[in-house]
Amino acid sequence: MILLVILVILAALVLFAVWPGAKREDLRAPFYGRNYAHRGYFGKDQRPPENSLPAFAAAARHGYGIELDVQFTSDHKLVVFHDDTLDRMTPGKGFVHDAAWAEFSAMPLAGSDDHPPLFADMLRTVAETNPATPLIVEIKSRHEYTKPYLEDLCRATLAALKAYPGPYCIESFDPRVVGIIRHQAPGVLRGQLSDSYRSYRHDGTHPVPAYVLSHCFGNFLGRPDFIAWCPDKRNWAVRLADALGAMPVMWTALPEHNTKQLEAENDAVIFQWYEPVEKYK
Repeated sequence: MILLVILVILAALVLFAVWPGAKREDLRAPFYGRNYAHRGYFGKDQRPPENSLPAFAAAARHGYGIELDVQFTSDHKLVVFHDDTLDRMTPGKGFVHDAAWAEFSAMPLAGSDDHPPLFADMLRTVAETNPATPLIVEIKSRHEYTKPYLEDLCRATLAALKAYPGPYCIESFDPRVVGIIRHQAPGVLRGQLSDSYRSYRHDGTHPVPAYVLSHCFGNFLGRPDFIAWCPDKRNWAVRLADALGAMPVMWTALPEHNTKQLEAENDAVIFQWYEPVEKYK
């Protein structure tokens, strides 16, 4: 009897942790059944570079949705850039959040003539090209960021998006960010990004947080509308969240994947390095 009670309590705790938000079909509709250009529409040769204004304009011209990443510079300029560090995409070294905007904006992206853009400039470029383009905006986070810092980051992102004429939603790997968006903008579609346990461990994450994050146990903070999952097979917790009503989203589809199957299994697909149809459902 005691064992049964313990099992019931554990099951209830798991459900509480994993349960997504209620289905909000009106908010999901603009994002449903579409392909989203990952960091804009760019090639393997980084021409145009990822997360550059030409890449975003190209995606909008093709009629794709766009997935992009935002974070702060040291002087709290909201910029579009994926990596935590400057090293891969620019000649600089160190963290983006330690670089001032004047220095950061002067750096070429992947040896090109393009430079990292402000989020406001990205929004303006897409709006001028195709104002109906749906956006999936990822708010970048790190474990050492404090709640006030993340609140400022979320607030700045939402403020910039108010000027955008098309549909937009927000996602993050950090459940704290999804929770902040839930409170700051309850009427905005929000999503929990997640990766496989294997991938988290490969990146050096401790086994406990790796399991918690990969199994979406932080959903109780943000009650996300969608779960954006990696190419690996969905684990039991992500499948449970889908069964409980979360909108399934996939990142990042590549040419070597079975892209038609991914479209069949997901309500939205974030893709890179190939040319899919704009809408598949």
